[in-house]
Formats: sequence, structure tokens, C-alpha cells
Amino acid sequence: MKLETFSYLPQMSDADIKKQIEYIVKNGWYPGIEYTETPGPENAYWTFWKLPFFNAETPEEVLEEIQECQRNNPNAYIKLTGYDNKRQCQVFSFVVYKPQAAA
Repeated sequence: MKLETFSYLPQMSDADIKKQIEYIVKNGWYPGIEYTETPGPENAYWTFWKLPFFNAETPEEVLEEIQECQRNNPNAYIKLTGYDNKRQCQVFSFVVYKPQAAA
């Protein structure tokens, strides 16, 4: 199953994900993490892993939260998002983790 941006590429490394987090922060957006065990058109609403990281000072903080979400939800797809407070919407989103059976 292909999901959103970058889903046709091989699994990203932590270094690749870190660069995307840096891009989100550089643009003044707020990183967020969402997860679900049932992705697809019938499930457009994913669950937030905490609130968006308004106070994140480094990409490593967000990456650690992605890893914590993965440890707590090993059967879930996990997505990194970027929220623009000026436009009041999500402007960036891609799946950073797929369960092993789905990969």
C-alpha cells in the first residue's frame, strides 16, 4: 500500500527523517506525530501522539518522540506532519514508519 508523499521511496533513515524535521522547523511550522493501525481512504483521521511540538528546540527531540511512538505502537503506521500556524492547516505530511508486515 502506498501512502502519501515519499511512500514510493525506500524506508527513510533517522538521518533522512531528521532533515525533514529541520525543513519543517526552518519554515516556521510545528512538527507533529500521528499514528494509526488502519491507514487508507476509509480512515482519514489518525491519532495524535501528544500535541504538535510547539517548543521543540532540536530535530533530535522530535525524532526521539517518533521512536517512542513506534515502541508504544509497534503495529501502527506513523506519520510526521508540519502545521502552519498562519494558514491554520497541515502543510507537510509523510509516513516515517510502517509495521514490518506492511513494509
